[in-house]
Amino acid sequence: MLDKTRQNERSSVAIVGAGLMGMALARKFANAGHQVTVYEHAEQIGGLNTWHRFGSFDWDRFYHVILPSDRNTLGLVRELGMESDLEWHRTYTGFYVDRKLHSISSNFEFLKFPLLSLLSKIRLAWTMLYASRLDNWKPLEKLTVEQWLVKVSGRNNYEKLWKPLLLAKLGHSHSRVSAVFIWSYIKRMFSARDKSASAEHLGHVSGGYQSILEKLQQEIESGGGSVRTSTAVQKIQATEGEKLAITSDQDTRQFDQVVCTSPVNVLQQIVDSNLLQVSNTDANVEYLGVVCVVLITRESLSPFYVINIADDSIPFTGVIGMSNVVVPKNTGGHHMTYLPRYMLSTDEEMQQSDEYFKEHFVEGLTRMFPDFDTDSIIDVHVTRAHKVQPLQVLNYSELVPEATTRHDNLFVLNTSQFVNATLNNNEVVGAVNRFYETHSHKFAVRN
Repeated sequence: MLDKTRQNERSSVAIVGAGLMGMALARKFANAGHQVTVYEHAEQIGGLNTWHRFGSFDWDRFYHVILPSDRNTLGLVRELGMESDLEWHRTYTGFYVDRKLHSISSNFEFLKFPLLSLLSKIRLAWTMLYASRLDNWKPLEKLTVEQWLVKVSGRNNYEKLWKPLLLAKLGHSHSRVSAVFIWSYIKRMFSARDKSASAEHLGHVSGGYQSILEKLQQEIESGGGSVRTSTAVQKIQATEGEKLAITSDQDTRQFDQVVCTSPVNVLQQIVDSNLLQVSNTDANVEYLGVVCVVLITRESLSPFYVINIADDSIPFTGVIGMSNVVVPKNTGGHHMTYLPRYMLSTDEEMQQSDEYFKEHFVEGLTRMFPDFDTDSIIDVHVTRAHKVQPLQVLNYSELVPEATTRHDNLFVLNTSQFVNATLNNNEVVGAVNRFYETHSHKFAVRN
């Protein structure tokens, strides 16, 4: 704890949004000696990384893993003193097509994959290597993901392998996405494979992201800060001095600096128009949403961490066998399987009831796995998020609304700024690190 003299000198900083981005940033400022207050309208911190009560245990509401190449995430884990809580597991990948399940979890299995010719497999390997070493992403914004993949990988590879993967990640909106999406995805996933073992390894922290988020909150509060959940920010305005006033549904408080991690459309609602200029306001940025049916079962459904599905009759876009990464000791001795379906946030199907998704997804699962005994299901949960990530359409970087503040002590940091990367936690932590390195001197402790 800081001594009283130091406490009186601290700059007061407000962070709007208690997702991983807001919490990681708040921790940095708290550890630097600032008086930090985090505002969050939801009951729990975490945003898309928050946790859910799955009957007898808590785990991530949506599926998350850590890759060996996630240097930013692993750096945060080390800083939090949680490196010993990291667990790594060899994982396997499946592919479901023509009512058959194939394993493509090793180089040998990939060579045996019956849907692709030897030439197609060589072109696919070349695509992965080429994309992983490509750094200039701007030209890719002008090509659809299909145009680019067909060019570098071939039509057969696109139809048989890439298209099902895109469906799993983007739903039927994949046809309008630029090649930047798959390029950034390949660059990240390519390094998850251990080159010496030709095997994929994925990890997590014991306790899931709940453990990481709670440790972040612990450090914020031990530095004298506070995290105010169930507190909706209604207005951010300038005061007569250099300070900023935040009015919430609870009270009004003044701060030396404010950092907003909210989406641009939310900023436009809560920030005084004199303090914020938004470009490209007419651009129609679309968001992907997701519905996840989560099965809690007595037995593991399959040995694969992920099964990509090339079958339009299956109502979900992938099968995520979380129990193949997270051992059952973390999940009450039970097994977890996530069945996601990605769609536009405006899609009417997003409004369907939990029972609708439970019925259709479990029925689809029994078609995929005819031997699956539904009596082994202990519980079924439905989680959903309406805005998971922007749809990276052609020339996305030119369409993104850019929020420029008109006050020296107001800052914006949000995921809409990710124009050349897929949305993942490693990118989030990296953005926090870059923001702090660039702007921390403006948050100097005041005398």
